[in-house]
Amino acid sequence: MLNEKIKNDFLGILSEELIPAMGCTEPIALAFAAAKARSVLGCDPDRIVAKCSGNIIKNVRCVRIPNSDGMTGIEVLGALAGDCSRDMEVLEAVTEEGLAKTVRFLRKNPCKVEYLESKIPLHFIIELYSGDETVSVEVRYSHINIVHITKNGESVYKIEDNRDLPPAADRSELSIDNIYDFAENIDISDIAPYAEKQIECNMAIAERGMKGDFGVGIGKTILDVYADSIFTRIRALSAAASEARMDGCDMPVIIVSGSGNQGIASTVPVIVYAREKGIDKEKMYRALAFSALMTVYQKEFIGKLSAFCGAVSAACSAGSAITYMLGGTLTQIKDTVDNTLADIPGIICDGAKASCAVKISSALDAALFAHSLAMRGKVYESNTGIIQSDTGDTISCVGHIGRVGMQPTDQEIVKMMIES
Repeated sequence: MLNEKIKNDFLGILSEELIPAMGCTEPIALAFAAAKARSVLGCDPDRIVAKCSGNIIKNVRCVRIPNSDGMTGIEVLGALAGDCSRDMEVLEAVTEEGLAKTVRFLRKNPCKVEYLESKIPLHFIIELYSGDETVSVEVRYSHINIVHITKNGESVYKIEDNRDLPPAADRSELSIDNIYDFAENIDISDIAPYAEKQIECNMAIAERGMKGDFGVGIGKTILDVYADSIFTRIRALSAAASEARMDGCDMPVIIVSGSGNQGIASTVPVIVYAREKGIDKEKMYRALAFSALMTVYQKEFIGKLSAFCGAVSAACSAGSAITYMLGGTLTQIKDTVDNTLADIPGIICDGAKASCAVKISSALDAALFAHSLAMRGKVYESNTGIIQSDTGDTISCVGHIGRVGMQPTDQEIVKMMIES
């Protein structure tokens, strides 16, 4: 019988994590904060300043903004045409008039971007000015977590510390064993709404990516270059979804760990595999919950933003979820994780952009091969490189490398991007 605390905690995690976002989450977070600042200011600004941590700058510099007619970088669309009540879909209701107003603003006075010295990877402050009026909105830790709002120098909203935040679902029980137990025993009606929304949104953008003209057309190229197989189609559709999203497609994605690309990489492979192999809907729903929780579990050790490419964690989760979906044992599921992390634990994150799609393709290639090895009873032995005797310890080691060991790498990446 499923432990009641684990059930409630894990359902809480799914509720918090599996939310829709239209566009890359970092620029959308800026748009949300700017729209919020505009609502407090009470009028259109005549000047905008964005003070951003290095990881925010890294993840907004190259990605195209939805409903912006191809704009890239840190833009002011949220301040002039966004709706902050829609959270991570803040740009969904942008009108032609709002876009035109944004273009006129940018011609006169581009948004000023300043580097924010901060030890918090996800940290930024949006300042809006109109004559003598000014509003500042500060966000920390997660994309729409506003911690401070000031108007004309006076504080109008402030969270003093994390004790004042709404309680987040407890993540302390996350482990492969507990995630497996949850996926196996949770009432299907409890997870069906999450799975159905993932399928609806993430497959729709994958199909749009295959048909549209985004980036370099990575999905179509994968189909042309590689032999026809279910693994090829998984990689193609997953990459196409990411490429569309990074290139400004105006369709929402169900994200996980604050990332649309991780949302795509952890779901599309499971859905494509289940559909092509005729796996029943209930098992697919359970596998999707397994994949989402595995992604969150791995990212707990790494953090939302770092120099470590999140596609690795999401692809690893998808590969292990496919092993689960095919009736693999708990040992084979763990072997899939170890095999993946023996292969690709070092892909760097050099910001959000269209080429994230090819990283997803590469990560999935490794994860699907890792799954194939595990199903044949083959796994790399412990103490092979960073592989530990316990898979949870392996995940922890990789997380430590991503969060701590790669900090200097992250600093150098940000430095190169700022100076170029």
